[in-house]
Amino acid sequence: MLACSSPSDPNHACAADSTAAACTSGARAAWPGSDDVRTVDATSALGGNVSGLTYEGAGASPAVLWAVRNDPGTLIRLVASGGVWGFDANGGWSAGRALRYPDNSGNPDAEGVTLADGGALGGVYVVAERNNSAGSTSRNSILRYDISQGSASLRATHEWDLTNDLPRTDANLGVEAITWIPDSMLVANGFVDESTGQAYRVSSYASHGTGLFFVGLEADGNVYAYALNHATGAATRVATIVTGFTAVMGMEYDRDTGLLWIICDNHCANDSGVLSIGTAASGPAGKFRLSAQFTRPSSLPDINNEGFALAPRSECVANRKPAFWADDDNTGGHALRSAGIPCGAVALR
Repeated sequence: MLACSSPSDPNHACAADSTAAACTSGARAAWPGSDDVRTVDATSALGGNVSGLTYEGAGASPAVLWAVRNDPGTLIRLVASGGVWGFDANGGWSAGRALRYPDNSGNPDAEGVTLADGGALGGVYVVAERNNSAGSTSRNSILRYDISQGSASLRATHEWDLTNDLPRTDANLGVEAITWIPDSMLVANGFVDESTGQAYRVSSYASHGTGLFFVGLEADGNVYAYALNHATGAATRVATIVTGFTAVMGMEYDRDTGLLWIICDNHCANDSGVLSIGTAASGPAGKFRLSAQFTRPSSLPDINNEGFALAPRSECVANRKPAFWADDDNTGGHALRSAGIPCGAVALR
C-alpha cells in the first residue's frame, strides 16, 4: 500500500479503494463532470507511452492536443476529425517529432508538456525525468522546443536541469507533469514567494517571461514552482506545494477558472484534485492548497492515466467543456479518453 505523503498530519488520511490507496486531505467528492467517458482516438493509432497532454484552443486553427511520448521521446500534434483525435498529417507531424537535448543528442523521457502565453509558436515546454539513453540516472529537466524547426527531430533551445534542486529520487520516479501559470493570476491572488516569505514580485526574476512553471514529482506527490531564466538557463524555486497526493502524474492549469488541476494514475485510484491559492479566510494565505479532491468517473477505467488536459471555455456546450486523459498503457488499443467538465469553477471546500 502506498503511504501518505504527510502521514503525521492529522488532516491527511488514506482512503481505501478497490485497487489502491488514495491520500486525501478530507473527503473525496464525486467527479464533478459528466460520467460518460469515451475513447476519442482511433484504435492503436497512438500506441503506448503517451504520458502528457495539453490543449491549445481553436484559436490555433485548428484546435490541437499536444502530447508527449516518453520513449522514444516524441512531441505529438493531434487534431480532431469527426470527434476522433489523431496525428496531424501536415507539417511533418504525421508520426510526431523526435525530441533531443540542446546538444542534439539523447532521448528525453518526456512525461509532460505545456504552453506559455505565446502558445505553441512561442515554444513548447516538455518535462523529462531522465535521458532514456542513460536510463538509470536521474535528469529532471524542463526543455523548451521551437516547433518551427524544419527537421524530423526537434533540438531543445533550452534545458533547465532541476535534478540537484529536487528531492533525490529513483530515475523513474522523477518529474511527471508540468503546467504554466501567468504572473497576472499569481500577483492578483497574493501568491507568496517562499524564497523571500513575501508576496511574489515579477521584477525579482529576470528574463523569466510572464509566468511560472509548475512541475509535479511522482516520488512525493508535491508540486514545485520555478521561475526560468531564458537568458542564463537558471531555474529558481519559488514555492513547494504539498498536495496530499501520493504521486502527481498529470497537471493542467485552467485559465478560465484559475484552478490548478492534478491527477494521479492507477496507483491512487485515478483521483483528481484542484489546487487554489488560499486567502486569510481559507488559508494558508498566498499559498496553493488542495481545495477539492474527486474520485474518477465511474466510466473511466482505473488504468495508467499519466496525462490530463482541459479545453477552454470557448468550446463549452451545455455548460460542459472537454477533459482528456492520456493512458500510457494504451489499454484496449486506445490512449485517449474524454468526458465533460463544468465550464465554471467546481465546488471547493
